[in-house]
Amino acid sequence: MSDETGRTGIFAGNDPFVLARAWMAEAEKVEINDPNAIALATVDADGLPNARMVLLKEVEDDAFVFYTNYDSAKGQEISATGKAAFVLHSKSLRRQIRVRGITERVEGTQADAYYQSRALQSRIGAWASDQSRPLDSRATLMGKVARLGLEKGLNPDRPPFWGGIRIRPVEIEFWADGAFRLHDRFRWTQSDGGWSAQRLNP
Repeated sequence: MSDETGRTGIFAGNDPFVLARAWMAEAEKVEINDPNAIALATVDADGLPNARMVLLKEVEDDAFVFYTNYDSAKGQEISATGKAAFVLHSKSLRRQIRVRGITERVEGTQADAYYQSRALQSRIGAWASDQSRPLDSRATLMGKVARLGLEKGLNPDRPPFWGGIRIRPVEIEFWADGAFRLHDRFRWTQSDGGWSAQRLNP
């Protein structure tokens, strides 16, 4: 399948979310660790960018979802701006997916279901960690984990300060390595309720 931009092979298709799932499925076969790791970018109150690695947990029909502590630095920055960006780099495949978009929280049954799918220790850890805030020692953290483990039991509820962030893209770019740095790049943007792709210079 092709179109006027020359989108054949790994770039073919008319839905960028289907394409993203396909690329991620390929990455799962070759990446040793965390094929769903993304470098998430936000901006603080002074306009200074922040970037960190998080795990992309869901590719929906029109959005991307990860989970976090809403009171963390990234959570607060996203709450303040309502915007975020990320890049997923599949090093073994020499491909990238770049996304910029508008954010919203994922709570309720969807967030509860993901929270319950995590290991018990991770669920307790979500309660125990005052993410991004100063910590005097690891012993303090582990003591809090132990205390909350006894308090919350074997089936803790999802913390009210912890849940998902959905990024609804305004722009998605698919990048693949090319010989002599003549890479293939296609930027998808919304138009007339759908998505269209434009080839970019490498």
